[in-house]
Amino acid sequence: MHWHHCNRAQASCKQPLTYLILIGDGLHNFIGGLAIAGTFLIDIRLGVMTWLAAAAHEIPQELGDFAVLIHGGWEKGKALLFNILSALTFLLGGLVTYTLSFNMDISFLIPFAAGNFIYIGASDLVPEVNKHEDIKTNLVNYAAIIIGILLMLIIKILLGS
Repeated sequence: MHWHHCNRAQASCKQPLTYLILIGDGLHNFIGGLAIAGTFLIDIRLGVMTWLAAAAHEIPQELGDFAVLIHGGWEKGKALLFNILSALTFLLGGLVTYTLSFNMDISFLIPFAAGNFIYIGASDLVPEVNKHEDIKTNLVNYAAIIIGILLMLIIKILLGS
């Protein structure tokens, strides 16, 4: 990527970071499409749960990406268009999984999807909740994580799977 400094008053200069956001988001969405399509093909209920978890993550993330593009010098219309184009790689990932499912066992995508969500939790959420100097706030944040894990365990036990 070519880096240049823009001193012009117009918002015609796009920061190189914005292109990296689009590339990274496109790859992220493609991998999400692989994982979610794989879980749908193996078990519809698991697919729905995986999709819901991904949607809970994706909606704020896509809004954040849009804001970064705007802040990086993109016009609103172009930022929205390119954000949508990078989001469409999700569909491409799903179609690739569906096509591959005719020729190979795709069951490895379930732990792959689970690993993605564990990675998100470990790399994004856990460090964020530990940033407070107040120990009480940190303990409340960790308690919320533990309650979430226990809730998943209770649901697993109740569903019997």
